[in-house]
Parts: sequence; structure tokens; C-alpha cells
Amino acid sequence: MALEVFVEQGYHSASMDEIAERAGVSKPVLYQHFPGKLDLYLALLETSCDTVLAGVREALASTTDNRRRVRATMELWYDYVADRGAAFRLVFESDLTSDPQVRAQIDRVVDQSAAAIAEVISEDTGLPTAASHLLAVSLVGMGHVGAQNWMSRDSALDRAEAVDLVAGLAWRGIGGFPQDRVRDPHARSDDK
Repeated sequence: MALEVFVEQGYHSASMDEIAERAGVSKPVLYQHFPGKLDLYLALLETSCDTVLAGVREALASTTDNRRRVRATMELWYDYVADRGAAFRLVFESDLTSDPQVRAQIDRVVDQSAAAIAEVISEDTGLPTAASHLLAVSLVGMGHVGAQNWMSRDSALDRAEAVDLVAGLAWRGIGGFPQDRVRDPHARSDDK
């Protein structure tokens, strides 16, 4: 309930009275669990960020085929936007991004998502850490910015079409970096 209030009204306009009312509890009960509105907001934000990060790790671990990894990761962003639109907006469209605690959580999603992806890129291609990180951050941006745009514009494309397009674009880019054959001489060329 609180999540919807924050997303609908923004942090500054949301009131603890309305949050308590929608949650079906008294305001004192709400304050027993959260000392203030910012504490509640940060708890919701942290949970939402953890969900995204767990999804990225799951997508990367779902297969060793890198083309499928790219698709699974892009599906994560689009599924997260479509299925958990409110949580996505809390993470990526917050009106409180100037608060250091909020900014730290948002940055954590991008940084840790990119770190997980960069590790795979570096291991598979032998690219230096800095290069792998830049590619990974770019892929994360492609995923979450593309998904955000798709959702906010009520695209004529359905989710599967959008994922196909963006995953194809991402794969055509990252798939151009050859796997490190020294590490895995038995890898097939279509597993890049």
C-alpha cells in the first residue's frame, strides 16, 4: 500500500495518514514499525532494489549460453517494469534522488548489476576490467532505460516484441566480442 502511495503522489506529497489508511492500520502502528516517512520509503526502496539485483543474478546464472543470458537479462528489465511497475518507478523515477540515502540505493542497483554482468564479460572475453565494466553499464542502461521508455509511452509493441528488439540489439553488440579461446578451447562460436 505504501509503495503505491509513494509512486502515485511522490515522496513529498505522500502522507503517513494516507499510507496508514490504505494499509488498514492506525498511524501509531505504522510509526511503531517505521520512525518516519523517510525510513518507510528507504525500506521499500531497499526491498525493490534487492529484487532487481536478485533478478539480474538469476538471469546471468540461468544459462551459460551468452545469447540467452543477454535475452534473460533484458527480459528481467521488461518484466520488472511491466509486472512491478510501481516498484520500478520507486527505484528509477523517484522524486527524492537528491537524498544521499536514496541516491545510494539507486546507484547500488546500477553498480551491482553492472558488476555482475562485467564479471561474465571479463571472464568470457578476456577484456580488461575497465572495458568490461563500461560495456556492462551500457547494457544495464539499455535494459532499464529501454524498458522504462517502453512502459511510459504505452508502446504499440507488446513485451515480447520489445524484449526481442532490445535483446537483439544488445546481442549484436556484445556478441561481437570473441570469447577468450585460451580459457575455453571447446566453446562453440555460437556460444559467444
